[in-house]
Amino acid sequence: MPSIDFIKEIQRKDRKTFFDDFENSLKFKDKDMENEDSNKRCDDSRPLIADFTEYSPLHNGHFHCMKTAKSKIPDGLFVAVVPGLFERSGRGLPYIMHRKTRAEIAIAVGADIVVEGPPMGIMGSGQYSLCLTKMFQALNTDFIPRGYRPFDGYEKILERISLGHGVAPKPYKIVDMDTKEVIYNGKLEEDNYVIVSFSKSLKKIGFDFKDKFIFVPRIEGVSGTLIRKACSENNLDSVKTMLPADTLRILEREINADRAPLHDLRDEETILDSANNLSFDDLLKLNFFNEKLATEIVDRREKKSFESISEIEDSIFYGFSSHFKNRVLSILETRVNADTISEYINNYPSTVRLLDYRNESVLEEFKEKVLFNEKRFANEIVLS
Repeated sequence: MPSIDFIKEIQRKDRKTFFDDFENSLKFKDKDMENEDSNKRCDDSRPLIADFTEYSPLHNGHFHCMKTAKSKIPDGLFVAVVPGLFERSGRGLPYIMHRKTRAEIAIAVGADIVVEGPPMGIMGSGQYSLCLTKMFQALNTDFIPRGYRPFDGYEKILERISLGHGVAPKPYKIVDMDTKEVIYNGKLEEDNYVIVSFSKSLKKIGFDFKDKFIFVPRIEGVSGTLIRKACSENNLDSVKTMLPADTLRILEREINADRAPLHDLRDEETILDSANNLSFDDLLKLNFFNEKLATEIVDRREKKSFESISEIEDSIFYGFSSHFKNRVLSILETRVNADTISEYINNYPSTVRLLDYRNESVLEEFKEKVLFNEKRFANEIVLS
């Protein structure tokens, strides 16, 4: 099992990187480029397929989506966007492996380039969706593969998105942003909700995504819950049919080197220190926090200092998302203010950070493709 010191070192380095990126982004504060044409491309370049996924770890479902996209666009340059700083997922939970290792697996199974995505664990779902779509724009993306779970009524939603219509999730209904029609009544589960959220964010930034999505039905027989359980128990044989051979090989290597699994570990010392010692005003400044949440934490600790993570969780009311508690824990762990997050998103990405790449030839091709794009959010491409 990795040590807590290993986790703290990741957090320390990522915090420095985050604030370096934040300072870099301030250089672009006064550049309003959101409504410029973002679809210029070099006629000689291969189409770029940008796939966002967490790869925690890369399983057969991810592999199937990658293979399907590559088969539909056989001359495409496949770029995986893998989050990201602080190693926390959109659910606010730690990843199984560090992003550089997740990137290594992506290259091993067929990706050409892996770039670092946003720090999802310290953002709300709308915030990281906006960051991801800005990354698609900065990469001059031609195609976006997305896995989904089919059900009656969802095909109509996908048809609208294929037409380039933004589709917005409203309370218990889905609305076509272009025609204002209600095209579905009810709520969407997470995988399907992500696609709708992406379309809304892409529309918001003025990115033309007509015919860009490649929708791939999810395959059966893969369980993220069982894979995480197997990693915790070091019993990968129980899930080996769910994982590509390269994932198994690299995951076993990381476990043997005490660099995985990371998904059951947090910097509890920092979380407890934040909950017990940050002032009311400092808590109120953190992302996700409001007066109600800050007051509840302060009132609880005045009666008795927090001694465990579970005691902090008990003081966090449920938000709009079922993952709200874990996201709050990640904020207490990283201590990033809401104003900082907002400014960071406004100018994201200030840097396109490469995590891995297949070879020098595809690297040069990627740089030419991205740097040709006159719609520049990113001011540089950096090898991590």
